[in-house]
Amino acid sequence: MKGGRARGTEARGRAPLLVVGDALLDRDLTGRAERLAPDAPVPVVDDLGEHTRPGGAALAAYLAARDGRDVTLVAGVGDDPASRELRRLLEPWVRLIPLPLTGPLSEKTRVLAQDRPVVRLDRGAGRTREATDAAREAVRTAPAVLVSDYGRGTADALRDVLAERPPLVWDPHPRGGPPVHGTRLVTPAEKEAHALAPQDRARGRDLHAAAHSAAALVRRWRAAAVAVTLGSRGALLSYGAHPLLVPAPAAHPGDSCGAGDRFAATAAGLLADGALVGEAVEGAVAAATGFVAAGGAAAVPRADAAPHPPPDGDDPFGLAARVRAAGGTVVAAGGCFDLLHAGHVGLLQAARRLGDCLVVCVNSDASVQRRKGPGRPVNPLADRVRVLRALACVDAVAVFDEDTPERLLADLRPDVWVKGGDYAAADLPEAALLQEWDGQAVLLPYLDGRSSTALMERAAEGAR
Repeated sequence: MKGGRARGTEARGRAPLLVVGDALLDRDLTGRAERLAPDAPVPVVDDLGEHTRPGGAALAAYLAARDGRDVTLVAGVGDDPASRELRRLLEPWVRLIPLPLTGPLSEKTRVLAQDRPVVRLDRGAGRTREATDAAREAVRTAPAVLVSDYGRGTADALRDVLAERPPLVWDPHPRGGPPVHGTRLVTPAEKEAHALAPQDRARGRDLHAAAHSAAALVRRWRAAAVAVTLGSRGALLSYGAHPLLVPAPAAHPGDSCGAGDRFAATAAGLLADGALVGEAVEGAVAAATGFVAAGGAAAVPRADAAPHPPPDGDDPFGLAARVRAAGGTVVAAGGCFDLLHAGHVGLLQAARRLGDCLVVCVNSDASVQRRKGPGRPVNPLADRVRVLRALACVDAVAVFDEDTPERLLADLRPDVWVKGGDYAAADLPEAALLQEWDGQAVLLPYLDGRSSTALMERAAEGAR
């Protein structure tokens, strides 16, 4: 199980990944605050629970490993208590190549009340002292490299060997050095992009400013592309001119801590698998959005939690588990969605408002043909799934091959199951199934006069 190698990487065709960067230990102390202290106007946080997790480059590596990748991490890690705890968290998932530190590993402790940060406490100022032969060899032989720079010396210590084989993705930091020339994709956050491209600082913080900063950084760093992450607005991808805005599929007000690491790890993994830069950024935006929706870093699975294999590049089961772990409501909706029309969109938008994530369960091509007859579906499964995933209200898509989605629902276990209003309660065999886990089946009305069959009939009449 060490190094993530027991996770079936080869079976799913996922390329291995080397992460180079600065590891941290993150700690959340979570409780409730209902009163102020008598001696100072500060909240008193009671009933604290503690959760530790990998941070910084270690979080990026951990998330990539839980995606089912074979992951190696090169980072400064010592023998202090924080370093020993980090090693324990990483050991089942990530192969670690440690570099010597000048002091204790950096720890970041957040105190949260009702899941809202109250204060953050930092300690440990250890920096990577030097590279090792093992680390240099790992970089030279790695098929794909992600640099996760937190300004604590690891990327600088290996800069010469990184320059020999530029990484796929470089996640920069204002206190770190610039990416090596030829990096395929650099992923600064919006504030970081403006700080790293100071000539654009006066332009403000809007899409125009982000576009100018991204273009300036492409030229300055001689990178193939720069993707400026914009939080709930998505990401702006620039190759030096005419940027592409990749909007987030949905806006979530949750904890965004760790979303940048989720973005970088996903983008690097997709590029390693052969995706184009634009495709990798789209996938990374969707993954970061789902990460925030599920509770952010606070909902990162513990080291002893088993993963659910992501089906066909999507992970509706993992999303549902994270949302439930954060106390949220999982909503699922089903259908063929052959010719997507306004009725479908209205239904899915209404369904999404019922909870904290929406998983769409869609019939396979064979299932549609059995239900609708010869000539259906008009659009093949890959096209239907792509269109559904493009909707802002859809967080994930799952496919089922049976005539009904009951087996899929039994695995997904949504809190709410939604169908269009052209069904009657008696026509929903799923309703009884939902009761097994206290789920609720609901009907939502379609817009009158909208249906795929009606669209096809009108198109046929027009052709005649």
